[in-house]
Amino acid sequence: MRESFCVLSLSVVLLFVGAPPAAAPALLFIGNSFTFGAGSPVQTWRPEFVTDLNHEGIGGVPALFKSFTKQAGLEYDVSLETHPGVGLDYHLQQRHDLLTSRPWDFVVMHGFSTLDATKPGDPAKLVQSTREMAELLTSRNPNVKIQLTATWSRADQTYPATGHWYGRPIAAMAADVQEGYEKAAKTSPAIKSVIPVGHAWIRAMETGVADPNPYDGITPGQIDLWAKDHYHASTEGYYLEALMVFGDLTGRDPRSLGEAECSAFELGMPPSEAKALQQVAFDELASTRTMTPAPRRGTPSTPARCTP
Repeated sequence: MRESFCVLSLSVVLLFVGAPPAAAPALLFIGNSFTFGAGSPVQTWRPEFVTDLNHEGIGGVPALFKSFTKQAGLEYDVSLETHPGVGLDYHLQQRHDLLTSRPWDFVVMHGFSTLDATKPGDPAKLVQSTREMAELLTSRNPNVKIQLTATWSRADQTYPATGHWYGRPIAAMAADVQEGYEKAAKTSPAIKSVIPVGHAWIRAMETGVADPNPYDGITPGQIDLWAKDHYHASTEGYYLEALMVFGDLTGRDPRSLGEAECSAFELGMPPSEAKALQQVAFDELASTRTMTPAPRRGTPSTPARCTP
């Protein structure tokens, strides 16, 4: 009788309390300085939003993504594992235990900016390391969804005579990098998409939002997507990268964040820049996949700061 009463009491409690809330999906970013935001304030922006597995106090693009999702009413448990100047092969060799520390639900990752540090433009190492990384990640969670980030054209690899893409249009490097990642994506069914960040940068330039050549000065009214080294991204460049990841992974219209989006405000970006870059991200994503347009948020009289 006592056991029956206890079971009945527990059932009544569960009926009123309800089931425990589902855990937020675990998302891991794997990359280098192009993920952690080198050369801009993005690197140390809002590290409390994410878990840096290397304990280096980095916020970076993962923190921007986390901020966007919170504003959209979505919840992700975001972590990052980054190291400067490396490809995916480094993470496989040096960070194996961190990468397998839990079964990730989503992973966003990329390799070295020229596809191969010693053989610029050659995707062979990227293709191999992507396959090996996918095998490692699926060993912990067979249902993990992986997105590859095809990174941007480097001005320092295009305009100076020492650059591998010298003498070719600024779009050439982005096209070659995108092609390399498309080849890498075919190595595993766990890889769901290639996020065309480089193509988004080119779209920003071709539509007059961003300046295509920082070496001859920045056209008034246009954005410089590169940092001062013409290699890494500026705040605006990383912002566009994060918008592309947000739109691709969640399926949400980046424009729905609105020109008063709090991350842009905290990083000192004018609302007009946030609005323009959100439009670029939407247009690039919509050119290759189905995106449901969503209304923009209005501009409040006092822009809000991001909340933890």
